[in-house]
Amino acid sequence: MKAIRVHRPGGPEVLEIDEIPTPAPRVGWVRIRVRAFGLNRSELFTRQGHSPSVRFPRVLGIECVGEVDDAGGTDLAVGQTVAALMGEMGRAYDGGYAEYTLVPRERVLTIRTSLPWDVLAALPETWLTAWGSLVDAMDIESTQTLLVRGGTSSVGMAAASLAKHRGLRVLATTRDPAKAGALRENGADDVLIDTGAIAEEVRRRVDGGVDAVLELVGTVTLLDSLRAVRPGGIVCNTGILGNAWVMDRFEPLEDIPSTVKLTTYHSETTSAERSTAALQEIVDGVTTGRYRVNLQRRFRFDEIVEAHRFMEENRVSGKLVVVVDG
Repeated sequence: MKAIRVHRPGGPEVLEIDEIPTPAPRVGWVRIRVRAFGLNRSELFTRQGHSPSVRFPRVLGIECVGEVDDAGGTDLAVGQTVAALMGEMGRAYDGGYAEYTLVPRERVLTIRTSLPWDVLAALPETWLTAWGSLVDAMDIESTQTLLVRGGTSSVGMAAASLAKHRGLRVLATTRDPAKAGALRENGADDVLIDTGAIAEEVRRRVDGGVDAVLELVGTVTLLDSLRAVRPGGIVCNTGILGNAWVMDRFEPLEDIPSTVKLTTYHSETTSAERSTAALQEIVDGVTTGRYRVNLQRRFRFDEIVEAHRFMEENRVSGKLVVVVDG
C-alpha cells in the first residue's frame, strides 16, 4: 500500500510517499480502508520533531475516515463507515496518512451518513474537540457569552458554529484583519483583532467580562484570557496555536482571578460511546445544514507536502483535508 511517512524531522519536504506492507489483521484492532483524512497542527509539530516519544519512520495522522476492511474479531462489520482518531494514532503506531491503517477498536467510531468523504473527514477531530471543550469541559448554556480565541482555526470555526446553534453570543479573535469577514460569515457576533492583550477590550464590549473563553492560542495568551472572564466564569485551554507548550512564569494565586475557573480538554478522556453519539449528532447537523463545515481546501494524496506547507504558513481559516483516492 501507499503511505506517507516521515523518516526524519524537518520541513514539509520530509513527508515521503512510500510503498509499505498493508498492516496485517490483529485481534482487537480494526483495519480501515482510508478514504480521506483531516490535517492537524499536532501532526505538523510531530513532523518538526517536537514529539519526543515518536520514533521515525512514522506514518503520521491522528484521524481518518473510511470503511472497515478487517474487523479484528470485534463487533464491527466489514464495509461499515467509520472514523478513527487519537489514542496515539500517528505517534505510538502508524496513523491515517495511508491507504490502510490499523487502530485499536476503542479508537473507532461508527457513523451513519451519506456525506462525501472529504466533508466527513473535516469533522471528527475538529468538531469533537470543539464539542468536548464547550459541552464537556465548560458546560455552556444558552444566553451566555463565549470568546473563541484563535477563531480562524478549524476548531475555532467549529466551536463558534456549535455555540451559535446553542444560543450563545460569540466573540472571536484573529490576528489578521483580512480574516474578520470569514469569522462574521461563520456566525461570530463580534470580532476582535488579537494583539496579545485584549482583556480590556473584551470587558469594554461585554460588561464585566465574558462567561467563557475557549483558549486555542494557548500559553502565550492564557493569562490575558483569564482576565477577560467575569467572576465565576471559565477558561478552557484546548489549543497551542501559539506554538508554546509551557509558560515561563505562572503564579496561580496571582494569575487566576478570584472565582474564575481554569480547565482543559483532551479528547482521550471522553468515552468511545459518548464520542460516537456526539459525532453522529454533528454529522446529522452538517447534513441538515444546522452546522457549517468550514472545509477550506481539499488536497490529493500526492499533494501532502503542499498541504503541510499551506498549514505551516498559517494560511488556514478552516479545515484542510486530504482525499486518498483522487
